[in-house]
Amino acid sequence: MMSTLVTDGRPAYGAVVLAQKAHRYTSWALVVAAAVHMAVLGVYWLSVYMKEEEPPVHTIRIMKYSELGPPPSISGLNEAIAPSVSVASPAAKPQIGIPVPVPDAEISPEQTLMTQQEMSSVGDTTGVGSGASATIEADVKVENIQDEDGPPAAFVPVEIMPKFVKQVKPEYPEIARKTGMKATVWVKLWITKEGKVKQVVVVKSDNDLFNQAAIDAAKECLFTPAVGAAGPVAIWVTFPYQFSLRGGR
Repeated sequence: MMSTLVTDGRPAYGAVVLAQKAHRYTSWALVVAAAVHMAVLGVYWLSVYMKEEEPPVHTIRIMKYSELGPPPSISGLNEAIAPSVSVASPAAKPQIGIPVPVPDAEISPEQTLMTQQEMSSVGDTTGVGSGASATIEADVKVENIQDEDGPPAAFVPVEIMPKFVKQVKPEYPEIARKTGMKATVWVKLWITKEGKVKQVVVVKSDNDLFNQAAIDAAKECLFTPAVGAAGPVAIWVTFPYQFSLRGGR
């Protein structure tokens, strides 16, 4: 071991001694500090553990049906029930449609229903008045009768369409012939039950200069009548007149 110098009867400390003491004290200081930190952490975790609450425990009790008591009284519910409403009966009972019993002695076993001839011989039973009589007329077959004074409907159901019996070619207007004009005129014809043209209406025209010529020609035409379910019918027919210098109508 190293000796310690003594000066005036007192021990002397040197650098080597101080180094040894410092090393020893440092080790103790580390141990004490670690112990203190461990103590603080232990106290902290202990406090956290002590503050934790245990989860609630639910208890379920299983009972038998025989252990249950009687049901609650429903006397309080009677007050919520709507009161009964009494409906007054009719003052007088109906007399119509009520069968009346008849003794068997009053019923004729040979009673039969009246025939049509017997009922007609009874006379007037309508009760309209004294001396009144009912007249039955023969059945009348109602047909689709068209009004001869008015034009036919826009659509008339037919089974056979009218056909040309006499077709008249229109005259080419002189002015149009000189200028070389051509056009197509659509006309609508009212054809009667006899096949005659009663009215002509221009539906569409490329040039009004040709309208009158088409109307005059259409009025001179004759047709076979259109035939419907009940016989000849009046009908509207539309067809074009084509005006061309190279031929055509």
